[in-house]
Amino acid sequence: MKHVLITGGTGLIGSALCKLLLSRQHQVTVLSRQPDTVPAKCGQQVKGIQSLSDISNETPIDWVFNLAGEPIADKPWTKKRKALLEASRIELTQQLVDWIAQRKTAPDCLISGSAIGWYGNGKDTVITEHSDFVDEYTHQLCEAWEQQALRAKEFGVRVCTIRTGLVLASTGGFLHKMLLPFKLGLGGKLGSGQQYMPWVHINDMVRLLAFLADNEQAQGPFNACSTNPVRNDELTKTLAQTLHRYAFIPIPAWLLKGVLGEMSGLLLTGQRAIPEKAHAMGFNFAYSDLQTALTDILQTKH
Repeated sequence: MKHVLITGGTGLIGSALCKLLLSRQHQVTVLSRQPDTVPAKCGQQVKGIQSLSDISNETPIDWVFNLAGEPIADKPWTKKRKALLEASRIELTQQLVDWIAQRKTAPDCLISGSAIGWYGNGKDTVITEHSDFVDEYTHQLCEAWEQQALRAKEFGVRVCTIRTGLVLASTGGFLHKMLLPFKLGLGGKLGSGQQYMPWVHINDMVRLLAFLADNEQAQGPFNACSTNPVRNDELTKTLAQTLHRYAFIPIPAWLLKGVLGEMSGLLLTGQRAIPEKAHAMGFNFAYSDLQTALTDILQTKH
């Protein structure tokens, strides 16, 4: 049994990870601004804390999952919004690693969040963890976030940075936002629909996180996405078919740019990313087919 600390534990990925870790008999502590809400969201056995100082230096922590971060696609990227995105990722990670540095015993590993946006707009190029990047805001944000996490290596901690794609889940995330318009028959492709959308089923996402924590050979960046990224128009058609609806109302690029500004790039560009490193290490994605993943998500409460 491991003692696991999670930041962002009440979020979409964090709460699902808590449940997986509990099922494997691990002890879980979640750092939260509202620690009283943690048991209800993460499991009754999970302890919520408001500050890292609430953990005694004598209490061993084996694994740390750093998943905190304000949602990047919820609001346009004003200067104020960017400052919040950066503080919730970069500054929190800096504080976490500073805390690790003064610990009597360092954790075995730090599995730290990032995003597939690290690569910027990849167009049609197949992207692995060895691929280069396009220097735009998502890269700059993710790179600064990853660099703070990588400082933990100085204290003997194994670090993995998780470049996450679009997480498919029934209880939140981008799919949850798409369901209502698609159920009403108002869905459609975004812009040209030719941009790639790397996706991952929530179950595969949390299984991968636990796999990397438990594998002493795992370090550096990992693409957390299925082996089969699809273009936006294919995702649109597949979602509509799964819901037995039509999807014939496209949203033009000019409208997205006008409403969302710089943030529209998240929707109009993409990455044809594959999880080369995880696959090479023997991790099996249970959901590599989008239709199968969507059917499971829409029929099952997770």
